[in-house]
Amino acid sequence: MPGDFLPIAVLIALATILSILVVILGHLFGPRRPTVRKGAPYESGMRPYGPGQRRIPVHFYLVAVLFILFDIEIIFLLPWAVVLRKLDIFGLIEMAIFIVILLVGYIYAWKKGALEWE
Repeated sequence: MPGDFLPIAVLIALATILSILVVILGHLFGPRRPTVRKGAPYESGMRPYGPGQRRIPVHFYLVAVLFILFDIEIIFLLPWAVVLRKLDIFGLIEMAIFIVILLVGYIYAWKKGALEWE
């Protein structure tokens, strides 16, 4: 059994070693000519205004959490679809209950106005 994972372990080890080596070589041999202009904050071609740390409305956080929540829940549909024939009617009913629970959560978030963007 451990022999089955040997190629994966070798791949992870090589990727780690190569990435560390590239970072070290870039740091050693890369050009370093710092100037005031290079050290200035820069974003999307516009001069920044205001402080770098501002208060962000909670709505952005809420939308991000809802996206991640529903996105991860959708991932559960793929393994279910792969083994649907083995699960038979029990698997179909179980996934229908899962989707109904997701739908209830989605409708709740919609009614609370969490999906409104103003």
